[in-house]
Amino acid sequence: MIGIVDYGMGNLHSVSKALERLELEYVLTDDIEQLKKADGLLLPGVGAFPDAMKTLNEMGMTEFLRDWAESGKPLLGICLGMQLLFEESTEHGETKGLALLPGRVDRFVGHNANGITYKVPHMGWNKLTFRQPENHLLTDVEEGHVYFVHSYVVKTEAEDVLIATSEYDVTVPAVVGRGNVLGTQFHPEKSSDVGMAILRNFGELVTQGGEIRE
Repeated sequence: MIGIVDYGMGNLHSVSKALERLELEYVLTDDIEQLKKADGLLLPGVGAFPDAMKTLNEMGMTEFLRDWAESGKPLLGICLGMQLLFEESTEHGETKGLALLPGRVDRFVGHNANGITYKVPHMGWNKLTFRQPENHLLTDVEEGHVYFVHSYVVKTEAEDVLIATSEYDVTVPAVVGRGNVLGTQFHPEKSSDVGMAILRNFGELVTQGGEIRE
């Protein structure tokens, strides 16, 4: 069973409906004791990084999620939920994240060294480029287009956490992960066949007891 972490800042309806379409058993709850009974967790997120971390801290979710990651059970962050997996964000000042993956979250600049401007947020469909096509999340997935909505982007020097990327003036970490801790910057539940295939693969990982497929 997949536990969807309800902390009031997620795309809960669309994520739940996507799991239903895939016939994956889930529970949507803010109750840590209920979440402990799950075999894998989804951490969705929409909104501001500081607000999300404040809420997680107040709910006692921060330590719970860190303990969960340490246990080896699968965890998938979506959009803001993916960003929360990293060490810190500069959104509205500096805020510490869950620190499950190395890196920080900074705002898109909106222009580059050549004076070319680009729109912020990065919103709409963009193509994936696989860095680790053998990763279990990408099994039987094509390098198709997925749906992004974000103004902040992860920056990391740890190449091993980059599973797939997209280009939007800079390289955007689109699918990230290390071991059982995984994330997508885009919304898989809104990303047609590609996104649903990634969610299906996560569901398989959960039902296999977190065994990482090579």
